[in-house]
Amino acid sequence: MTEGNSQSVWHEQKKLRTGYTTGSCAAAAAKAAARMLLSGEEVRNVVLMTPKQVRLYLEVENISVGKDTVSCAVQKDSGDDPDVTNGIYVYASVTKISGKDVVLDGGEGVGRVTKKGLEQNIGEAAINRVPRQMILQAVEEQRREFGYTGGLSVMVSIPEGKRLASRTFNPRLGIEGGISILGTSGIVEPMSEKALTDTIFLEMKMLKENGYDWCYVVPGNYGIDFLNGTLQVHGNLAVKCSNYIGEVIDAAVNLQMSGILLIGHIGKLVKVAAGVMNTHSRQADCRMEVLAAHAAMAGAPRETVQRVMRCITTTEALELLKEAHLLGTVMQTVTERVEFYLSHRAGERLQIGAILFSTEEGVLGATSKAEELLGRIQHQKPEY
Repeated sequence: MTEGNSQSVWHEQKKLRTGYTTGSCAAAAAKAAARMLLSGEEVRNVVLMTPKQVRLYLEVENISVGKDTVSCAVQKDSGDDPDVTNGIYVYASVTKISGKDVVLDGGEGVGRVTKKGLEQNIGEAAINRVPRQMILQAVEEQRREFGYTGGLSVMVSIPEGKRLASRTFNPRLGIEGGISILGTSGIVEPMSEKALTDTIFLEMKMLKENGYDWCYVVPGNYGIDFLNGTLQVHGNLAVKCSNYIGEVIDAAVNLQMSGILLIGHIGKLVKVAAGVMNTHSRQADCRMEVLAAHAAMAGAPRETVQRVMRCITTTEALELLKEAHLLGTVMQTVTERVEFYLSHRAGERLQIGAILFSTEEGVLGATSKAEELLGRIQHQKPEY
């Protein structure tokens, strides 16, 4: 728990409790293990100051003491964030070794890096820079306090890590065998949009650094399924952007990608035709307004326009347009507006296109560069 009462943040009119990261757990466990090893005394609670300057008071559990080694664990608390790692135990084992260095590595359940583009080199444990600094600093403090000048080996492990890895982005990022030790502030803030957009950027950065200058962008699994099933191309060159269309375009520009092809369900991408770059319903829901306006431009009678406006789903609206023999015309103008706004956001340095589809109708629209981009992505020659 944090000093005093638990910290909280407000999100969508709700008060939510913060938690602490796997990095904080690892640093606290390493600090406690080092202290027990060097002092010979049992430690049941440990104090850790996070990079965000929040002081954590954490319980130390599952203590195991050997001749020259001590292992213990700290349980992860994600607060009110829907984190798959909530409640797991993060272990640290500290062992006396020859030399004078403090050596850090990952053990069971901590992933290993298999692709370029992450903070660690290929083959290293997926312990990010800030948690790594926190762990080493915590152990070094104990060395100084007890006047120990010998070397120490710190091994971080997460028994549940391998099982949980499939529920994270790690397999897509080239991290195998477990989860990552994460956290830049040491604190988990519920519903962090920055964490999502950082992951999007990292996923594209890894493609770039592994020799790919062109890639697909999909909002989610519908797009992946459409790539694999309808377009018959592999989704390993697809970056998932969730609702963050604008952010993924910005990431592509900043990473100097050559081009991206956005492939998504009409229910999300129709919003882009109105210039909406965050497609979450709490940001904007202009689906029926867009379809109704384009139906009117296509000459739909007033009654049809009104019926479209009253639709709840895009599937229902598309069926009405199809019955009125307007679906093709409407999707043509919708796709033109999607291209206009995507190109405006991307600027001149990035080639960009989109394919809009529905489960029932298949491809509904493709921008002018979509076919060219599809070919460029498929026929890339990566470095590895």
